[in-house]
Amino acid sequence: MKIALTGNPNSGKTTLFNAITGKIERVGNWAGVTIDKKEGDVKKSLNDTNKNITVVDLPGAYSMSPFTSEESITSEFVKNEKPDVIINIVDATNLSRSLFFTTQLLELGIPLVVALNKSDLNEKKGTTINVNELSKQLGCPVVQTIATKSSNNGLNELISRSSEVSGKSQRSPFKVSNVNLNDKNSVKASDKKRFEFVNGIVTKVENKKIKSNKQTKQDGIDRILAHKWLGIPIFVLIMWAVFSISQTYLGPFLADTFVGWIDSFNEFVGNSLGNGVSPLLKALLLDGIIGGVSAVVGFLPLIMVLFFLLALLEDCGYMARVAVIMDRFFKKVGLSGKSIIPMVIGTGCSIPGIMATRTIKNERQRRTTAMLTPFMPCGAKLPVIALFAGVFFNDASWVGTSMYFLGIIIIILAALVIVRITGEKNKRSFFIMELPEYRFPSIKRATISMFSRAKAFIKKAATIILLCNAAVQIMQTFNWSFQVVPEGAQDTSILASIASPFSIILIPLGFGVWQLAAAAITGFIAKENVVGTLAVVYSITNFIDPEELALVSGKANVADIMGLTSVAALAYLTFNLFTPPCFAAIGAMNAEMENKKWLWSGIAFQFGMGYTIAFLVYQIGTLITTGSVGTGFIPGLIVVAILISIVVYLVKKGNQKSQSKSDLKLSA
Repeated sequence: MKIALTGNPNSGKTTLFNAITGKIERVGNWAGVTIDKKEGDVKKSLNDTNKNITVVDLPGAYSMSPFTSEESITSEFVKNEKPDVIINIVDATNLSRSLFFTTQLLELGIPLVVALNKSDLNEKKGTTINVNELSKQLGCPVVQTIATKSSNNGLNELISRSSEVSGKSQRSPFKVSNVNLNDKNSVKASDKKRFEFVNGIVTKVENKKIKSNKQTKQDGIDRILAHKWLGIPIFVLIMWAVFSISQTYLGPFLADTFVGWIDSFNEFVGNSLGNGVSPLLKALLLDGIIGGVSAVVGFLPLIMVLFFLLALLEDCGYMARVAVIMDRFFKKVGLSGKSIIPMVIGTGCSIPGIMATRTIKNERQRRTTAMLTPFMPCGAKLPVIALFAGVFFNDASWVGTSMYFLGIIIIILAALVIVRITGEKNKRSFFIMELPEYRFPSIKRATISMFSRAKAFIKKAATIILLCNAAVQIMQTFNWSFQVVPEGAQDTSILASIASPFSIILIPLGFGVWQLAAAAITGFIAKENVVGTLAVVYSITNFIDPEELALVSGKANVADIMGLTSVAALAYLTFNLFTPPCFAAIGAMNAEMENKKWLWSGIAFQFGMGYTIAFLVYQIGTLITTGSVGTGFIPGLIVVAILISIVVYLVKKGNQKSQSKSDLKLSA
């Protein structure tokens, strides 16, 4: 038996799906988290039948007439796949809005069970719903559920009732006939009748203690947190607190302990190999594979703390307010508030963030958002931020916070440029988003989210990063004649010969050496590789403990080993954060853009942006700190001038295109 889970966005579908199947899919207290269908089998503890029951979690939808691509997934699945039963998750706190979709599902003739979810929130408000009367009015079973609870949550009854109605005919109490879908007036008239029918049901079954026209505590909080002026500094303070806890206080404290365990493991492996093992093999295993991976994994505690705190912010409902705050800025640059949703999701990983752009209806806005989402620092970039913040800026929390907001500023400026290049600056953007209710964030859900992301991080470290570090160690060990490079002659290695040509163009950015160029190149495979490659080429296995670092290398700190000033380190950080993302994210961009011209233009734009930002950071920073510009100023200025000239030309061309469209409309 196949059950389809349907409902409005943020009605609790995925939470209920996880509770029914035991899976750990991403959930969030806002709309737009589920952008593709997911399948799972009902847990045995809930399945008292002999049937194999499969549940399909579908993206949120407000109507069977799809408005966005993820709503199309829901509509097409329900209509074409013909599930045995539909479980329609209805938000009990917003009954009138939810039942509009329910009446459309009833008309399909597929057996339907209504899960009246978030019933616990109604109890807190003193709102009561007559479940028996609602079931009678709709002509289908209605079960009260609380998907966030582990017991007395109504899930056993929900699955049982679903099994009972499977195969039985379904009659709709409401039917609109003679609707011409090509006639807007006809559709409006039918929708009006449907709303009247739904409101009639709600009047009969719902009794609210708090009237909707009265200001609630939530309204009062929103007047502050989502205020058009106060909202921005509050957002800055919250993100500063998040990065302070994760990158300056709790994160490094946990990392010190964790790195101690890693060092013990490395020492154990080294002692186990003994003296009879080939020095070359020993170097490959200890310095290349274990050392490189350990350097990356050493930052895992910092990343886990950050993920945990971000999960709490999402779960409490605050991130939805961030979308509202950013909406007015995004509208001015040709985007919508919906664009912030993929970007916030992208702080975990750019790939699901880019995929989430399919919730955006406008094609140009969707492609632009897919192009700009990787500018947000994702989980893969956090080890790079943590490394440079720790070794060059004494774990200063402003480094991570500033990179986060620099990403937002770059996105706004880039969107302003792109909308003028495409010649669509006069198009209006509309943003409608339901603000979820504030709730105390679940420690359990945040912990699950944290460990699932940590698992993905470790999995990548044990596969992609391990193989990449091994390849880097081999290329650094041998020259093109496949002879072992003598000690101190790494400049003659295969790796040096490949990276050296690229290092030349990086001189105006303050880091024109082959080791740093090699790390930046491997970062395009996976951004964590930047840390791993630096560990291999500089023979550093522990970035966390400065005392051990001095003991192993004979130098006081990583800055001395790399030969970077703090300004050059900041430039190197921005270069790695704001150039194109990893290959997997580029693949996601290709899938969502569905246009090769947009894809290659996006990659070129990201390269140009990363290079320009790094150049400005290094040259201006060097001028401020030393009183003179940095090395390679003139060549770098020429490159940046060429990049800006290309953008100016494209903007001018886009303005002409926009003017031509306007003239054509006026003449028409």
